[in-house]
Amino acid sequence: MIGTRLKANNLHNFVAALAVLFAFSLSGATADAQVTAYKQAVAQAASSDKALAEFYKARKYKSIWTGRTGKDGQRRKAFLAALSKAANHGLPIKRYDPAVIKAQLKAAKSGQDRGRMEVEMSRLFLQYAGDLRSGIVNPRKIDSGLVRSVQRWGRLETLVAFEKSSPKGFFKKLVPSTPEYVRLMKEKLRLEKLVGRGGYGPKVGAASLKAGSAGGHVVALRNRLIAMGYLKRSASQSYDANMKKAVQLFQLDNGLPTDGQAGKATIAEINKPAAYRLQSIMVAMERERWFNRPRGKRHVLVNLTDFTAKIIDNDKVTFVTRSVVGKNVGDRRTPEFSDVMEFIIINPTWNVPRSIATKEYLPLLKRNPNAVSHLRVVDSRGRTVSRGAVNFSQYTAKTFPFNLKQPPSRGNALGLVKFMFPNKYNIYLHDTPSKNLFARNVRAFSHGCIRLQQPFDFAYALLAKQVANPQEFFHAKLKTGSETRVDLKEPVPVHLIYRTAISKPKGGVQFRRDVYGRDAKIFNAMLKAGVVLRSIGG
Repeated sequence: MIGTRLKANNLHNFVAALAVLFAFSLSGATADAQVTAYKQAVAQAASSDKALAEFYKARKYKSIWTGRTGKDGQRRKAFLAALSKAANHGLPIKRYDPAVIKAQLKAAKSGQDRGRMEVEMSRLFLQYAGDLRSGIVNPRKIDSGLVRSVQRWGRLETLVAFEKSSPKGFFKKLVPSTPEYVRLMKEKLRLEKLVGRGGYGPKVGAASLKAGSAGGHVVALRNRLIAMGYLKRSASQSYDANMKKAVQLFQLDNGLPTDGQAGKATIAEINKPAAYRLQSIMVAMERERWFNRPRGKRHVLVNLTDFTAKIIDNDKVTFVTRSVVGKNVGDRRTPEFSDVMEFIIINPTWNVPRSIATKEYLPLLKRNPNAVSHLRVVDSRGRTVSRGAVNFSQYTAKTFPFNLKQPPSRGNALGLVKFMFPNKYNIYLHDTPSKNLFARNVRAFSHGCIRLQQPFDFAYALLAKQVANPQEFFHAKLKTGSETRVDLKEPVPVHLIYRTAISKPKGGVQFRRDVYGRDAKIFNAMLKAGVVLRSIGG
């Protein structure tokens, strides 16, 4: 009996052992199947995107997001944390909503689902990284004058760099690090709260107001100035000295004549809603993302909306002058781009651009061959042609075979000096004999080039880096009356920008008019991309 029971127990133990082995075998097979399904799903999901396909193939389809290792978890956590602040940057949050991503991750149970989610996470990451670092929309698709070259990271290189980096540190580096961007975002958040509380309050109903005025319109002006931070809280109902000073401060921040009188232009700007100002700031932030690159220790900055040209050394403005920019007509609007100033020409010849020669001067020459007598008619070999020997009426804008040139002189359209950063748009900075235009508040009158009010001082500042006495050097060349090229030993980057919202180092923002309507086009493109004009607490 005992022997029989021992045999039975041994048989039972043997069967149990076989069952365990079989279970382990099934478990291993299931795990292998899960891994295979996961990798197949990753390969299939990534196949339509070259960068993703190359990235995952190189790492044998291993995860960077959906694995159970600590590193994958750190990446998920850092990404979701970054996305939770995307709205602060004015990004289209619906492109990569963290709540949706969390739900999708939770729902991904099978190997196939996790594989598809792995690739989707990488796709969303690349979208977010590109939006934050280089901008939401492509400027060249918005306006013909937006010809700025935006530096974008390669998608494969971005994934490789991220996989090797500290996740938190990588996301911090995506944010434009310029003080301008940081200050604009701070003002954006402040304005969103203000919009949520109702903005600046009722508009001023009067067409204009001046010192000594009183009544309801003055109260509305007072309240808006208080809401904007230009006036301390007051119960005054009259346009007194304090209000005049507040109006002057507002005018200074908005590029208006600082007479302290609330005229038509000033009232129009005071009545702009807080939401409109918020919109300008969000566009400025997008522009800053497009311009996310080193400007140069020394560089020239021309803000087209501000009508100024500045020399900036180590982030400090060392020279500033008024400017005239392209007229808001057709192809005369000054484009936005960056290039490098290589040389100065003293006593320049004006080589009339073909568009001006054929559109403006050829019709005059057809009526009178001696018209625009200050210009030389030059053939393709550089020889001056006698006007009397030419029948101008036979030519059209397409067939006109001559060039027009204006020799160096005080009356030259370029004045006595021009500053060259050779570019395909034929844009440069120069002097002008038309000095009266600099007295205007809005200075959009040129054919596209930038005219400077103080070109000689601008030249001295540039030449000070390479000659002991720049003023003496410049005038020695000028006195010759001959065209002279002076190369800059250290070429200077030139940036033509367009900002209607400009932050102030000590807080607050200055605003300018959207003279070419470009900011309105950009904001519309941002709205189409999913950006929301947010209010906090409203």
